[in-house]
Amino acid sequence: MKALTLIVPCAIAIALLAAWLWTPDRSRAALEALYLREPADMMEVSGVRLHVRDTGPRDAPAILMLHGFGSSLHTWEPWAEALSDQYRVVRLDLPGSGLSPSDPSANYTDTRTLTLLLALMNQLGIDRASLIGNSIGGRIAWTFAAAHPDRTNRLILISPDGFASPGFAYNEAPEVSPLLGVMRYVLPKAVLRVNLAQSYGDPSVLTPATVDRYYDLMRAPGARAALLDRMGQTILIPPEQQLRSIEAPVLLLWGERDALIPFSNASDYSANLRDSRLVSFPTLGHVPHEESPMESLAPVRAFLVEGS
Repeated sequence: MKALTLIVPCAIAIALLAAWLWTPDRSRAALEALYLREPADMMEVSGVRLHVRDTGPRDAPAILMLHGFGSSLHTWEPWAEALSDQYRVVRLDLPGSGLSPSDPSANYTDTRTLTLLLALMNQLGIDRASLIGNSIGGRIAWTFAAAHPDRTNRLILISPDGFASPGFAYNEAPEVSPLLGVMRYVLPKAVLRVNLAQSYGDPSVLTPATVDRYYDLMRAPGARAALLDRMGQTILIPPEQQLRSIEAPVLLLWGERDALIPFSNASDYSANLRDSRLVSFPTLGHVPHEESPMESLAPVRAFLVEGS
C-alpha cells in the first residue's frame, strides 16, 4: 500500500508532464491559410504533392532553389523577390517539408529527390536551370549537377552538405537517436529556437516571426516523421569523384561562423571542383541568405550575370 501511495502520484505527475509537453500537429488548412500564397502553388509531380512557387518572367533564365534540413521555400523569400525581376525563380518544399506533404513512397533518398526535381523541371518546361542550394539542399544541387550536366547552368552552394561529419560516416546510414525521435511528439518552441539560433552568426538577428514559421511548418501533418526518415535514409558516399565531374561553374558561399557545417569544409569543395570560387562572410552563420539577405545576394547576382 505504501508503494502504491508513491507510485500513483508519480504516474499522475508523469502523465501531466507528458500532456504539457505534447506538441500536436497543426491542421493543413490552418498552415495553408498562413503560408500558402495561392492554391495553384500545390502541384502534383510524379504522384507527389509539392508546394512550389514559380515567379518572374517565364522566358527568363531559370533558377531552382533548394532549402536545407527542417526548412522550407520561405527561407529564400528576400532572394526570390529580388531575383524575380530578371530570372524565372522556382523554389519548392522538399517532400515532407514546409507545405509539401510526405512522400507516399516514404522514400527520402537523394536519388528519389533528384528524380522528382527532374520531373518538376520537365513539367514546368524548364530545359536548363541554375541551382541554388543550402545545406542538404546544396548536396542535392551538386549531386543533380553531376548527374545531369545537360540540365544545369550554374551552381550556387551555400554551406553545402556532402563530406563526412560527426554522426554521418560514409557508406552507412546514421543512427537517429531515440532522443531525437521524441521530436515526433514533443517539440517545445523554446528548444527549437535554441537550435535555430545555432544557424546564425548573430543569434539576435533571428526574429520571432522566423521562429514561428519554422515551428508551425515543422508541425505540419507527417512533417516530423518525414524529417527523421530523410535523416535516417541519408547515406553519404565519398564525394570527390562526383564533384570533379561537375562541369557547371560553381559559387561557394559560406558564413565563417557556421556552427553546423564548418567553414573549413569550403577548402574540400574548392580542391575538388574544376571551376569554383569562394565568397565567405566573416560574421554570418549557416544561413547567410536569411541572416543578411542583401549582403549575401550581391555575389550571387554578379555570378549569375556572368552566365547570362
